Amino acid sequence: MQRFDVAIVGAGPAGSTAAYRLARARARVLLVDKAKFPRDKPCGGGLTTRAVGQLPFSVEPVVEDRITRVRCRLRYGPVMERESSRVLCLMTQRRRLDEFMVERAVEAGATFRDGVRVVVESETQLVVDGETVEVDALIGADGANGITARSLGLGGGIVNGVALEGNLSYAELPAGDWRGLLLLELATVPGGYGWIFPKADHVNVGVGGWGEEGPNLRRHLRVLCEQHGIELRRLTDIRGHRLPMRRPPTLLARGRALVAGDAAGAVDPVSGDGIYEALFTSRLAAEHTLALLEGRADGLEPYAAAVHAELDPLAAAGWGAKIALDRFPRSVFAIMRLPVTWRVLEKLLLGEVAHPGEAKGTGRRAMKAIEGLARLAGTARTAPA
Repeated sequence: MQRFDVAIVGAGPAGSTAAYRLARARARVLLVDKAKFPRDKPCGGGLTTRAVGQLPFSVEPVVEDRITRVRCRLRYGPVMERESSRVLCLMTQRRRLDEFMVERAVEAGATFRDGVRVVVESETQLVVDGETVEVDALIGADGANGITARSLGLGGGIVNGVALEGNLSYAELPAGDWRGLLLLELATVPGGYGWIFPKADHVNVGVGGWGEEGPNLRRHLRVLCEQHGIELRRLTDIRGHRLPMRRPPTLLARGRALVAGDAAGAVDPVSGDGIYEALFTSRLAAEHTLALLEGRADGLEPYAAAVHAELDPLAAAGWGAKIALDRFPRSVFAIMRLPVTWRVLEKLLLGEVAHPGEAKGTGRRAMKAIEGLARLAGTARTAPA
C-alpha cells in the first residue's frame, strides 16, 4: 500500500495546476490520469488573459497564436468586429498544454502516473492499477465523464451542453487574415454558437449548444463550413464532447474530497470556456486542501463556499446572457455592438472585472439591458434539468 498526502484524479489544467501548487507547498502529491500522455482532448484551446492570470507559471512555450481581434456575426448576417491594443487570449492545443502543465507539476515534486485504471473507494482511499493508495485528501479533476464525483456523491445539478469540432490546415483554408482573430458565429446553434480559432499550422472549427442539439451538430458544423468556403470532409480529428455547466445545487465538496474544473461543472454557460474556471477552482482547491493538511480546517466544505462566492456572479450572468441570446438574438447583438458593451467584454477577457455586475457607468447599463432580456425570456426558455 502506498501513502500520499493528497491524490488528484485527472491531469488536465485543473488537476495539474493543483498538483503543482500543493507540491510546491511540500505536500506529497499523487497525480493520476486514465489516459497515456501526451494525449489530445476536444477543446478550442483558448486561454483568456484572465485565465493566464490564474496560472502559477508561464505557458509561453506552448502558445501558438495571440488574439487581439474579435469578429462576431449574427446568424451569418450582420457583423461586429473589434480590436484591442492588448492580447485578449492565447491560443494553444490541449495536447501540448496539458503535457506541459504535467511536466511543471512533476518538476515541483508531484508523482505522476498516466494510463492507469483508478477506482475511488472513499475520500481517503483509491486503487490505482490494483494497488491501494491511502491519502488525507482527494481532488477530483477528471472532467465531465470522470469517476470521482459519481463515486463520492459529489456533483449533480449539472446541465450538459455539447460541442463538435475539427481541425483544418491553413493550406485548405480560403484566403483571409485568420491570424490573431477569434471568429464567432452567434445564434447559429440553439444555446450556443460556431467558431473558428487560429493555431500554429491550422484552425479549429466547431459548433456547440444545448445538450439536445447533439443529433444536429454535424449539420450545424456543415453549415458553418459552407459559410466560410470550407468542405466538411476536409476537416480532420472531428470529435464531440460534453460541456458540463453547474447549477446552484451542485455539491462541490464533502469531508476530505472536492471536485474542480469540468468535474465540478465549472464551465462558463454562455461561452463554453472552462479553462479559466478550471484554473480558478484548482487554485482554491490547493489552498483549501493545504489548510486541511496543515490542520487549519476540519474539512473541505469551505472550498465550496469560496467557489460559490467567487464564481456564482459570473455564472449567473453567463446563464442570463445565454438565455437572452437564445430568445432575443437581434436585441442582444444590437447591445453587443455598442462601444460601451465592447469595453465591458474586453475588461472581462482581460480579467479587469470579475463579472459583468462590476461594470460601471454606461457599460453597467448595457449589462443591465441584457439582464432585463434574460428575465423577459425566463419563462420562454430555461436551462434544461
